[in-house]
Amino acid sequence: MSTIPIILLAAGRSSRMGGADKLMQDIDGQPLLRRTAEIARAVAPVIVALPPAPHPRHDALAGLDVRIVPIADADEGMNASLRGALKALPEESTAVMVMLADLVDLTAADLAAVLESVTDAPDMLIWRGATEDGKPGHPVVFHSSLFRELATLTGDGGAQSIVNRHSDRVHLTPLPGQHARTDLDTPRDWDRWRAGQKGARGT
Repeated sequence: MSTIPIILLAAGRSSRMGGADKLMQDIDGQPLLRRTAEIARAVAPVIVALPPAPHPRHDALAGLDVRIVPIADADEGMNASLRGALKALPEESTAVMVMLADLVDLTAADLAAVLESVTDAPDMLIWRGATEDGKPGHPVVFHSSLFRELATLTGDGGAQSIVNRHSDRVHLTPLPGQHARTDLDTPRDWDRWRAGQKGARGT
């Protein structure tokens, strides 16, 4: 179990899902959000940024050993969630992993590989997952020296500006296939992914 906390960003709206909540989509009998949180919790302590209660996403995490941080200004965009969750980090945190909740192909082994790279490449400031062919993706780990920069971000652009600023201190860890980049934002994305899963299982 890593001591580097994982921030799971799960407060945003599913604006391209035609009224459905992508994080509540069923995968193997449970909501995607719970599945993702369980995967993350298997490797590290987890902080989950959620919309304020009452909300079905709170119910989806019932009974899990995760810390929930309600984001009152979640409509501002992803960075409001990131700022709020950063405030919940233990003071002794030397780094933090930031993870999107809708990356359906990421496994506990993938997260562990990226976390292990922090030790393997100690001169870096940012460690991130990549596709098998080397395209940068998720999750992303930030050194504690970048926490102040992360806390100043606004809008919905994520932390790409910080990654760009420190591009010479970024370490990539290739993960299987497209695990680091597969996210499902629309009903068509979900249909295509589910069809692929059925094909892989031969059903």
